[in-house]
Amino acid sequence: MGGMTERGTPPADEVLDIVDERDRVVGRARRGEVYGRGLRHRCVFVLARDPEGRIFVHRRTADKLVFPSRYDMFVGGVVGAGESYDEAALREAEEELGVHGLPAPTPLFRFLYEGDGQSWWSAVYGVVCDVAVSPQVSEVAWYGFLSEGELLGLLGEWEWVPDGFEAFRLLRERGGWRG
Repeated sequence: MGGMTERGTPPADEVLDIVDERDRVVGRARRGEVYGRGLRHRCVFVLARDPEGRIFVHRRTADKLVFPSRYDMFVGGVVGAGESYDEAALREAEEELGVHGLPAPTPLFRFLYEGDGQSWWSAVYGVVCDVAVSPQVSEVAWYGFLSEGELLGLLGEWEWVPDGFEAFRLLRERGGWRG
């Protein structure tokens, strides 16, 4: 994660809501404990398209706490304690894209991700970004805007974050999102 969160906290110390299988808050814990113990929490995924409809794709930095150096077609992250999915989606999209003044991301669907002993409720959004991006170097090692065809051609070639890969599969199953 590189340094501090937007809220001025080391990433492992950020406090998250712990939720049950129905996405009800049942407690709170620090992020390091959440990941270490595999506690269910909340995350947001935002599919960012440019005005031409191309999708923002990036490779995560090597020092990320989860899925380092993997590719993702979403920006996003954890939902902080007491934060709404909508608030987190806008905050994370602006942070990771390095922009301000984005429109509120459009909520698309939610799903429960479970894999490798981890579990989180995932809210998927879409947003059109019509300003130049300047991604955080602590979050993004490489980025580009790819057409959907280019992205589909890379799905079997690049190593993707498994939760984003699943969110993208579900999004395509539901007819996609154009913005």
